[in-house]
Amino acid sequence: MIKIEIDPRIRALCPELRIGLVRATVVNSPTSDALWGELEGEAAAIGEQYAEILAVNTRPAIAATRRLYKALGKDPGRYRVASEQLCRRIIKGLGLYRLTTLIDVVNLVSVRSGYAISGLDADKLAGDTLTLGVGRAGEPYCGIGRGPLNIEGMPVYRDALGGVATPTSDEERTKFTLDTVTAQININAFGPEMPIGEAVQWMVTLLKKYAQATNIETHIAQ
Repeated sequence: MIKIEIDPRIRALCPELRIGLVRATVVNSPTSDALWGELEGEAAAIGEQYAEILAVNTRPAIAATRRLYKALGKDPGRYRVASEQLCRRIIKGLGLYRLTTLIDVVNLVSVRSGYAISGLDADKLAGDTLTLGVGRAGEPYCGIGRGPLNIEGMPVYRDALGGVATPTSDEERTKFTLDTVTAQININAFGPEMPIGEAVQWMVTLLKKYAQATNIETHIAQ
């Protein structure tokens, strides 16, 4: 299991922080109809529960992450948390993108839990440690499907080469692809909503069911 180090600034601002870690050998593939059906069902439930788009921001997990952004000087309305982005698409009636098994398993858990989740190809990570710190001015970062992303004042995981994940977007360098065989998944609970142990176990269940997961390791960092 990869080591997690947490910047004291984030610990001070998020005393309830818990990070659910899942690492596994996996088989990625185009999303199956069964997995897509589960994701559509969860999306429908969110659409019914949150009729007003701004109500999504009151979800405890999303609200806690937005508070952290504000405390670090980042505008959460301009740089939205990934779980908030997903829920907003659902409520607007835009639907979700059907991607690959690993991405859609992460999206499914994120939609239900409210947590921003980092999905990383573990074989592309440099070193044996991820450090959760704060983005610096001018720090290079290429968000998936977004291009250069200004991560100054944003919580960011770094490996030995640089940033790999934020609650807004993961980095192109370590993203899941159809060639991914080792997944490193970080469930970022900056404030509690779904019990973190429950979120971890559900992630494991889905990875076994849809991605033939083996060699599974889990841990909750705090």
